[in-house]
This record gives sequence, C-alpha cells and structure tokens, in this order.
Amino acid sequence: MTEATIRDVARRAAVSVASVSRALNGASNVHPDTRARVLAAADELGYVPHAGARSLSLARTHAVGVVLPDLHGGFFSEMIRGLDREASVRGYHLLLSNIQPDRDHAVQALRAMRGRVDGLVIMAPHVDPPALAPMLPASLPTVMINTHAAPGASMLRVDNGAGAEAMIHHLAQIGRRRIVHIAGPASNSDAQQRLQGCKAALPSHVDLRVVEGDFTEVSGAEAIRRLLTSNADFDAVFAANDMMALGALQALRSAGRRVPKDVAVAGFDDVPLARYLSLTTIRVHMADIGARAAARLIERLGTPGSEPFDELIVPALVVRGTTVPEA
Repeated sequence: MTEATIRDVARRAAVSVASVSRALNGASNVHPDTRARVLAAADELGYVPHAGARSLSLARTHAVGVVLPDLHGGFFSEMIRGLDREASVRGYHLLLSNIQPDRDHAVQALRAMRGRVDGLVIMAPHVDPPALAPMLPASLPTVMINTHAAPGASMLRVDNGAGAEAMIHHLAQIGRRRIVHIAGPASNSDAQQRLQGCKAALPSHVDLRVVEGDFTEVSGAEAIRRLLTSNADFDAVFAANDMMALGALQALRSAGRRVPKDVAVAGFDDVPLARYLSLTTIRVHMADIGARAAARLIERLGTPGSEPFDELIVPALVVRGTTVPEA
C-alpha cells in the first residue's frame, strides 16, 4: 500500500502544500478551520509528516511508544518502571508522551509517535472513547490499558468495580456505617467504575456519601476540610486513589481525628508511599501491568495478524493500619 504524501493531504483538505506544512508544524498563522481540515485529512490518510516515514515504516525501530495521562506521580512512575523493565529485556526502548483530554493535544501526541515506534501502549481513561478511537494510528499495533477506544482493540483492564466492592465490604465488616467516597473526576472511566463498585457493594445498613476529587493529594485534603467544616458525620473515607487518601489522612490528623479509631481511611492503587504510611488500599500491581502490556505488545509485533486480546486483572485488598489498628 502506497504511503500518503503531503500532497495527498493537501488535496484531501483542499489547501496548499504550504498550508499543510504550517498546520502540521503548529504555526500560529493558520486559521483554526484550516488546521482542523488538515488534521482530519492526515488522520484519514495515515500521513506520517517526516521524510523518513517510508523507510521507518518498512523497518523495525525497536521502540515502543507509551502514552499516559501523566508522567509524574507514584502510579505512573511504577507503570513506566514495569514497561521499561520488560521492554529492555526484549531489546526495546520506550518513547514517552502524555495525552490531554483536548483533541488537538491528543492528536499531536499520537501523531508524534508515527514512524518512530513499532507499537503503542496507551492509557487514556480520561479521554472520551468515541473521540479517541479515530485518533489511533491504524498502522501501529496497540495495547490499551484501562481504556476503551474501539471494538476489537487489545486491552488490559483492571477490575475497578471488584476492587471497590472489596473495600466497601471490608469497611462494613469492621463496623463502619457512614462511608465517604472521594471519587475521581466524573469524566474518568476508572473513577466511574470505582464509584459504581462502591454503590453495588453497599449494604442496606451503611450510608455512602460521594464527594468529587481530581486524583491529587490536595483534592483529598480539601474534601475532608469541607466535610469537617459542614459538620458531616462519617466514620470512614474510601478515596478512589491513594494520593487522595493520603491527603485525606493528613487533613484528618491535622484536625485531631484519630485514624482509624475515629475515621478509617483507605485508598486504591497501592503506590509505594501507601506502604510506608500503612494505608489500607486496593493493590493494582502497576509495575506488573506495565510489564504485561509491554510483553503482550512485543509478542504481537512478532506475530503479525494475531488476534486482539482482552485481559481482566482483579486487584487485591491490602489491609493496613489506617483501617485496622496494628498490633
């Protein structure tokens, strides 16, 4: 199949070759409508905007593109650690990028990978699936982590609902009756699934109050401060990730609340800091998932035409001192 050229993109977008070049290079003197037409045409044609595209498309780069919502913090650093460990063993290196919810940024992040990598690992639970699917380069084998983008895509999925259900059962079993769930952003599919799991597992004699955070430590602390200011009555906090749980833990202790005697606190993920601070959580094994994604992708690269897979990973409850007093 013949590789698309910049002239093909210009014809499809009904603009000049110079306009295509300016639009793809991010020049400021391009009308937004023109830029949109050029990006759409380039996507449709699978155009790779650099001179080495043809040769690179026919030869291995021995690189794996990794696209994540963020490249900082305990969760994503553990994911990258696992990816890099497995890729290195198999003779590959990583090319990293992050992906924002807005379409232009996402398109540019994915476009930058074309011609430079043999395949992609993408984690984008914060991007709307119907918007993400058309952005994916059809020519690159891709493994999605916790991301639904297109029917038949290869996926590794954490059973967020089962993890949240396990935590609600634990809190109910230790006698907690008024649970606060600090949820992640409503647009994030991981957050949605964890909230759904909370509601599905809730016993009839237990109340659940939901407040929204943004997965940061600051938002967890702020959620607790608002609850305390309003004199809300609660005896447990289950945050949708560990960083919000750690923020909540600090805010409770600063306010003189005893953990776990007055309020039990739990999170989700089991980042390294959670282990040091004895936080009860749901262990996701981020590094292992990263390694698994790299292994499955590189295996697919060695067997062109292999069937896509959908692998569900069930996380584990880890009980520590923030819900059950340590002996």
